Amino acid sequence: MNTTVATTDTEGKTWGGGNQPLKASYGKMMMWFFIVSDALTFSGFLAAYGFSRFKFIDAWPIADEVFTHVPFFHGNYPMIYVAFMTFVLIMSSVTMVLAVDAGHHLNKKKVTWYMFLTIIGGLIFVGSQAWEWNTFIKGDFGAVQTKGGNILQFGENVTVDGEQTFKRLAIADFATAAPTDRVEHERKNGLWFVGEGTLPAYQVSDIVKGMEANPNVLVRTQIINEEGEKTILTREQSLKQIKENGKLVVQGANLQVNEYGSPLFADFFFFITGFHGFHVFSGVVLNIIIFFNVVLGTYDRRKNYEMVEKVGLYWHFVDLVWVFVFTFFYLV
Repeated sequence: MNTTVATTDTEGKTWGGGNQPLKASYGKMMMWFFIVSDALTFSGFLAAYGFSRFKFIDAWPIADEVFTHVPFFHGNYPMIYVAFMTFVLIMSSVTMVLAVDAGHHLNKKKVTWYMFLTIIGGLIFVGSQAWEWNTFIKGDFGAVQTKGGNILQFGENVTVDGEQTFKRLAIADFATAAPTDRVEHERKNGLWFVGEGTLPAYQVSDIVKGMEANPNVLVRTQIINEEGEKTILTREQSLKQIKENGKLVVQGANLQVNEYGSPLFADFFFFITGFHGFHVFSGVVLNIIIFFNVVLGTYDRRKNYEMVEKVGLYWHFVDLVWVFVFTFFYLV
């Protein structure tokens, strides 16, 4: 009898009683279960990215050379816009904290205002990520893919502040597109499809002619040397590489090719940032629904703003995941 009472008392102290284990409601417990399971999913993705990156570390794109764009500004601004996106998302997490705190005090006006700011922050982030995807897909300079799958970029050596540095050149800066005859697909060719994409703006032969007409153009390979910079070939080596190994002109990045380097980088970028972007978009939709419920006074009548707290947990999780994605893709 005494043992039963002692056990019951222990359970009461541990779980807080009945239908609220650890003094958390059913809804909050389920949200925590979801967060933990989703965290394991993201962990698997990032672990796979880390493994692939260090396996091909000598040919992995340098983030400072990939993410250099800022909307409405032409120039080279490494990581500036990505840092802005990160700041906006973190600040939206702060406004969510303030909304939850206002809910605890049953302050409808403040909850409405802070929820609105959180939604605006989420929309800015999602829009920025869509713009970043578009820029990444279109590309900037173009490159040539070799028969072995490596990427060759173009540029010239210039002197800046007394030091020689490599300045990237776009293919359009030196190559001239020549008319190209396309062979029509026929049944005898043994092809299983009837449609095909458009030809690229330039062929490898156009690159060769452009390089021969511009003696200052050099080739930079995707291989990173001991100084942490990509290897620049001599003039003779540059022409030899393009003539003997040039296979395909690449513009931008997709799931098959990537002008910045290893195609695996683009694959992981699209998949992981896209998966996270879907989470942010879902969070914005949830926040909008809760926002209108707050405006309509639903939670005021209940005398309970727990729904705001539950979506807040999800929003903080999304923000925390982005910190890891930002670190892996952009900083490390």
